[in-house]
Amino acid sequence: MKTETKRQDREFIAGTYGRFDLELVSGKGSLVYDENGKEYIDMQTGIAVNTLGLCDDEWVKAVTEQLTRVQHTSNLYYSSPCATLASLLSERTGCKKTFFSNSGAEANECAIKTARKWALDNKGEGYYNIITLKNSFHGRTITTLAATGQDVFHTTFNPFTEGFLYGEANNIDSIKALCKENKCCAVMMELVQGEGGVMALDKSFVDGVAALCNEYNMLLVIDEVQTGNGRSGSLYAFQHYGIAPDIVTTAKGLGGGLPIGATMFFDKTENTLTAGTHGSTFGGNPIACAGAINILKRIDDKLLSGVKERSEYIIKELSGAEGIKSVSGLGLMLGIETEKDASSVIKYCMENGVLPIKAKNKVRLLPALNIPMELLEKAVKVIKDAAKGE
Repeated sequence: MKTETKRQDREFIAGTYGRFDLELVSGKGSLVYDENGKEYIDMQTGIAVNTLGLCDDEWVKAVTEQLTRVQHTSNLYYSSPCATLASLLSERTGCKKTFFSNSGAEANECAIKTARKWALDNKGEGYYNIITLKNSFHGRTITTLAATGQDVFHTTFNPFTEGFLYGEANNIDSIKALCKENKCCAVMMELVQGEGGVMALDKSFVDGVAALCNEYNMLLVIDEVQTGNGRSGSLYAFQHYGIAPDIVTTAKGLGGGLPIGATMFFDKTENTLTAGTHGSTFGGNPIACAGAINILKRIDDKLLSGVKERSEYIIKELSGAEGIKSVSGLGLMLGIETEKDASSVIKYCMENGVLPIKAKNKVRLLPALNIPMELLEKAVKVIKDAAKGE
């Protein structure tokens, strides 16, 4: 690594990240290069952000064209990229309205605010509790940390926002008990718990939660910050599960590399937020929306079929391989449980030109949705070699 970059980082940037000893300086598609020119196969895409890889020509063109028109307007004025993106999301998901922000945490904050306002409008005072799942992750603001069902995130920054209850994933009786014993407005859950170890929820459990939401007149809120935008093998994972949510949040891969969050409202919630009840200075930024329009238009049946094909290949190759205990997840959002410590497996991979990351005790894979098969095959071979015993 360049000594000066490392020195400046340590001296001037808040020490909130445990960085790898690696500086990435350029890339194209699913290949990325460090400061010494060493080549790596990118199996993490900026944590599921670079949907179609690095410096994709069509995406760069769309973003650059918008950059030469207007980079920002504010939400006091109409903006074609913002309106077009909202229209595309409605067409592809059935949502009625969308609120744009800058990140997954902000999208989830918006969903939480909306759920509580909806309950006040429709159920009366006191129905502010939101059920989330143990092992979930919904963001790093005070409120989204409170929503996150992991005790490790609740040890500092007190007091947290009140009104969150934690049920057990894939245990419908746990959710039933919380519904019966508390005044609740919503259930909020990831269909694949990403930071919680890349664990996909059982369909029977998801169906059961949807039924409980109907029974208790609660909203079903689906957090698709990481699962969304083709990563699951469907455009959004809720479509894979065949459920009808009331609010869906997404971010990460939507912008293809630019910061954007989206909170999508369906029939029950489309008119809950009114003028002055929420806002964002940068939400709906024209450049970010231009990038997202390009990404969304290109996530078609052919691309999604390719995601499924690549997912099946990874799972087939790694399941039962030497040193690998299990493979979990959905689509190109996969977690590899290894007999070796995951960090040592990742270290070997990096030394041999492959960049995966970690989720709890697992090696996490989040490659570009269009990663060339020959590169994927090379990366999988390195991962298999890394997992083998000494």
